[in-house]
Amino acid sequence: MSSEDIKRATGSSTPTSDDEKARTVLADTSPVSPSINGDNTDAIDDKKLVRKIDLVLIPWLSLLYLVAFLDRSSIGNAKLYNLEADLHITDTQYLICLSIFFIPYALLDVPSNIFLKRLRPSIWLSSIMLLWGIMMAVQGLVHDFGGLFAMRWMLGTFEAGLFPGVNYYLSCWYKRSEFGLRAALFFSAATVSGAFGGLLAAAISKMDGIGGKPAWAWIFILEGLLSVVVGAISFFVIQDFPDTARFLSDKERVAVITRLQNDGMFSAGGEEARWKYIWDSVIDWKTWVGMILYTGANGPLYGFALFLPSIINQLGFQATPANLLTVPVYVLACIWTCTVGFLADRYGRRGYFTIGCFSLGVVAYIILIFSRSAALSYFAVYLAACGIYPLIPNIIAWVSNNVEGTYKRSVSLGWVIGFGNINGAATSNAYRAKDAPRYILGHGIVILYIGCGFIAANIMLFFLRRENAARARGERDEIVVGVNDSEPGLNKKNGTYQSVEEAIRDKGDKWSGYKYTL
Repeated sequence: MSSEDIKRATGSSTPTSDDEKARTVLADTSPVSPSINGDNTDAIDDKKLVRKIDLVLIPWLSLLYLVAFLDRSSIGNAKLYNLEADLHITDTQYLICLSIFFIPYALLDVPSNIFLKRLRPSIWLSSIMLLWGIMMAVQGLVHDFGGLFAMRWMLGTFEAGLFPGVNYYLSCWYKRSEFGLRAALFFSAATVSGAFGGLLAAAISKMDGIGGKPAWAWIFILEGLLSVVVGAISFFVIQDFPDTARFLSDKERVAVITRLQNDGMFSAGGEEARWKYIWDSVIDWKTWVGMILYTGANGPLYGFALFLPSIINQLGFQATPANLLTVPVYVLACIWTCTVGFLADRYGRRGYFTIGCFSLGVVAYIILIFSRSAALSYFAVYLAACGIYPLIPNIIAWVSNNVEGTYKRSVSLGWVIGFGNINGAATSNAYRAKDAPRYILGHGIVILYIGCGFIAANIMLFFLRRENAARARGERDEIVVGVNDSEPGLNKKNGTYQSVEEAIRDKGDKWSGYKYTL
């Protein structure tokens, strides 16, 4: 609806921009207590409030993901210490064990996010971590292919809820222009995990033979026990949603919700569960394009994380040196991921950063295919890490920024992340032992994934820009009874509502006053 209509609906005569329009509407439509617009929160420093939230949420959540990524990818490190020979499994069976992890890991993302929304994050996230830690430790006790297969399945089952759950959880705390950096900081734990995993595996390998267990078994057992301890502590550390967070005062809780609503996240103050919100996610074109977009990044991510030690090993380095040489690669990836997250937040052009990272990834894998030099291939590995790792948090932030409604956003992120995760099974099988040392098939498949992501990013950017332009022209304006229903030329297909608040609640990000992030 036009700015003049908003003025009449809210009694204002000054706002003209989309952001001002949203703030004006919120003054009359906010579902939270009216005190949010009074003087009760004026004394709260916004920057200090955000820093307080950062210090409580980000470090511990990043630790959870560091441990989770360590658990799922440490099998790549363990492989270098005679795992296949000790379990009497073939390379094909090893690849099957890698792939089976992703089946439950992908299928349970959406249900997990719904449970997280309905239950307390402190209970849900802590419980699944405790359980996957047990599965990880038991993985070090298996004796054959069947045991390893079963434990990888169970590990995927319980790890499924963490990544989509935490990203959705963070989106309930931060403004859209703040979410990208926080998602990057959280996800950077994966790069730290890669570096830490190589060091840890090299250290644990010295326990080979203790208690009659080989080095690879101790890697699983000790990392699993670490997850159990962290999961148990998480029951007391993880906070719930802003309206019940223990570390915030009453005024601060209201201030958090207010700042989110003023950013266009109108459902931050609470939303009734309705099947309509889930269905809206399913039929939204952004969900489907987002699934392809995220797949284009996630497929290469798992291929890179699971096989980097083997790739470096094939460049002429033995097991422990190969693991250690992964460390600087992940350190650079961590720094670059956070840098891209910061810049994307500042400039608000997530689509352009996404396209740039995909382009860098393509260059890296082309070099890996044609390189005959170990030094050049090792350099290309750095380029690949810088192209792949920033994509994950940036895409998640981009999708989250363009979905309004807490339930719809939780389901959309579940679909996008879940579909991307199941493609990890494909890249897990792409790097076959018989293709060493150049792994042309694996690198080619990764390039295919990156190409799909590149195309999807351009499609997303094109249609979001076109939709913003249509809203600016008034082509998406709703009919609001008593406000603009007498004006000619309004399209009834945009909906007829009794109030602006009703339009916002019903349409979410399809509301004419909602501006998409490019």
